[in-house]
Amino acid sequence: MSAATVGLTFNVTPAVKRAPADERERILANPGFGRVFSEHMAIASWDRARGWHDAIVRPYGPIAMDPGTSVLHYAQAVFEGLKAYRQKDGRIAVFRPEANANRFRRSARRLALPELPDSAFVEAIDLLVRLDADWVPTEPEHSLYLRPFMYASEVNLTVHPSDAVTFVLIASPSASYFPSGVKPVTVWLSEDFSRAAPGGTGDAKTGGNYAGSLLAQAQAAENGCDQVVWLDAIEHRWVEEMGGMNLFFVFGSGAKARLVTPELTGTLLPGVTRDSLLMLGKDLGYEVEEGRISVEQWQAGCADGSLTEAFACGTAAVITPVGAAKSARASWVIGDGKPGAVSMRLRSALVDIQRGAAPDVHRWMHAVPLA
Repeated sequence: MSAATVGLTFNVTPAVKRAPADERERILANPGFGRVFSEHMAIASWDRARGWHDAIVRPYGPIAMDPGTSVLHYAQAVFEGLKAYRQKDGRIAVFRPEANANRFRRSARRLALPELPDSAFVEAIDLLVRLDADWVPTEPEHSLYLRPFMYASEVNLTVHPSDAVTFVLIASPSASYFPSGVKPVTVWLSEDFSRAAPGGTGDAKTGGNYAGSLLAQAQAAENGCDQVVWLDAIEHRWVEEMGGMNLFFVFGSGAKARLVTPELTGTLLPGVTRDSLLMLGKDLGYEVEEGRISVEQWQAGCADGSLTEAFACGTAAVITPVGAAKSARASWVIGDGKPGAVSMRLRSALVDIQRGAAPDVHRWMHAVPLA
């Protein structure tokens, strides 16, 4: 069978042998995060002469790669992350795939890669999830994590935008991103390293940004912290992101709470969850603001009680409360160090939409056609 997109047709070749139901259920009972994968994958090729072609959904398996493949040397690659959720009525829906498709194209432009049409991005998801529907978990904190990525596949060591590119989509049944569940994390404010600088690739979802973060994450662990918080590259004063997640700060409490998230300056990743919470915060009656917050303001706000909560947000973990912060010179607790009422209300409201337990007024959920 096949499915057409604008300029691209996916041929579908299902696996002949599928995992037994008892084995699949054993895996889904404790999948971890990103450790196991479903039984199919989508692949499409691109070159300058033909554009996108040879699109297929086939059984999951290794990808052959020549040692001279460009991505192995020059890291010309981008990726995305989004989730498919089992709904209360048994259907399957994906959260805001069009938004991820749009960001995927923006990241591709920044890395001099071809843009995959949004329709092809969503169609690949529909076909893969339909084939692997039995791999979508039913547990409340579980989901099917979807990882689309694109890389330079030309075999050539010349430094130039690759003339051949490969798109791949894989899926991974996953539990909570953090093994401890929804518990406050302690963060380390990195003053020795920078995630991104103006004019760099900070607003693109590319692997190099994450590779460059690993040493700082190790430094955070050495200082007894769970995650690293990035500051701006120029003054090392303005708060930007936590690891690979966006940050929010809550001032005040109750109905008068005000949400502040660092504004998009070109050095931050424009998170889909971040964008969703900006809208959802307004829906819940909170004042919502994109602005700047310094380390000094963060620490002083916690000291005088005006800054009551902080949390990170992203596709993998949804919302993760921040309970305490450390730097080379100071440490402080946010609120009482426990998950805040506003943070947890936002998380519950978003998860309810994703699970089909609350009205989807913004039409974020994309129903996967299973028949």
